Amino acid sequence: MNNTSLLHHFVLSAASRFIRLQLVEYKYDFELAHHLPWQRDEDFLSLNPAGSLPVFHYNDKIIISGSRAISEWIEESRADARLLSGSVVQRAEIRRLTDWFEDKFYYEVGLPLLYERVIKRFDAGAGASSENIRTALANANVHLSYLNWLTERHSWLVGAELSLADFCAAAHISVLDYFGDIQWDKYPAASSWYMKLKSRPCFRALLGDQLTGVTPASHYAELDF
Repeated sequence: MNNTSLLHHFVLSAASRFIRLQLVEYKYDFELAHHLPWQRDEDFLSLNPAGSLPVFHYNDKIIISGSRAISEWIEESRADARLLSGSVVQRAEIRRLTDWFEDKFYYEVGLPLLYERVIKRFDAGAGASSENIRTALANANVHLSYLNWLTERHSWLVGAELSLADFCAAAHISVLDYFGDIQWDKYPAASSWYMKLKSRPCFRALLGDQLTGVTPASHYAELDF
């Protein structure tokens, strides 16, 4: 790799998008290695036997698997780190909300929608279950209402400063927005929060993402929606 850092990712993996946002925010020089999570890749399994994304191969020397491990390694490795800061209580809240989106939101909303809309189609040629999609979207409304409540109270999810929690939440929300699954007029505070994040330079590459055969919603790349 000639000392070039490499992020193994899938274009609609929210966890991968989370790390992409953080790396670009800190101006890391890295390349992307694209993977399809439904295809077995023996070379990739030699890097991460769990087979999950993302995996960060830093300067051909360090291999770190999993978004939370990667994100905290980045924060702990930089003198200018600012996305996991504040008081002990604030840092605990950043971690709590990161866990909320990486675990609860992903398994109740993100993964079911990705599985029905993408993985079933490309892996097995099967059609989506409308019942499973309805259940996931009903769950999404609960999570988005909570996100709206949080963003009504602060500029960012944990007070006045941008944090890992914002990037993590926005990464997961961006996948739903790609599918056009969010009625933004129902969540005005969350909409304003998301527009601020979409306007950051680190978000530009995500807004240009496309998965062949799955067209993003017409408003997906718009900064003012």
